[in-house]
Amino acid sequence: RLDRNSSLDLTDTDMAELVRDAVADAKAVEPTRPVSVTTPSQLIMVADEPRIRQVLANLLGNVREHTPPETPVAVRLSEAGRGALLEVTDSGQGMDSEAAARAFDRFFRGGHNGQDGHGSGLGLSIVQAIATAHGGHAMLKSAPGIGTSVQVWIPYHPPTHDSGRLVGPDATYN
Repeated sequence: RLDRNSSLDLTDTDMAELVRDAVADAKAVEPTRPVSVTTPSQLIMVADEPRIRQVLANLLGNVREHTPPETPVAVRLSEAGRGALLEVTDSGQGMDSEAAARAFDRFFRGGHNGQDGHGSGLGLSIVQAIATAHGGHAMLKSAPGIGTSVQVWIPYHPPTHDSGRLVGPDATYN
């Protein structure tokens, strides 16, 4: 639905607080999983807070779904260029290049040849749609035996709207 109707409820949002909340939630669900978090004390930007929470929930849910409970995960938030970079990196089994290339496709489920994965196959496509609606993007790096890292970049300023449609992230902001 997000890619058909890209309306966002944009407010001043402390991204660092959202990341810390998401990590606390992940630790409550899996108290034995090693989770590290690195954030600035505060990183305020204009964003759709519930959608950013959904991004974090999807990324941390993917770690739970696709890696054993003892697999470490690192969550990082930093300033990157004219935006914020959110990274969720696990030390799990990783994906081969074919699966990594299709990871953001709707209904693609990781696992052997994308056929025996768990979940609906919508988590990362939703992450990508939310990043794009904010004028940003999502990237994935993965390799077998190395783990997987998903990076989501969101610009500090929201995209401008023209007749309800998004105008690119390089628009001029006042």
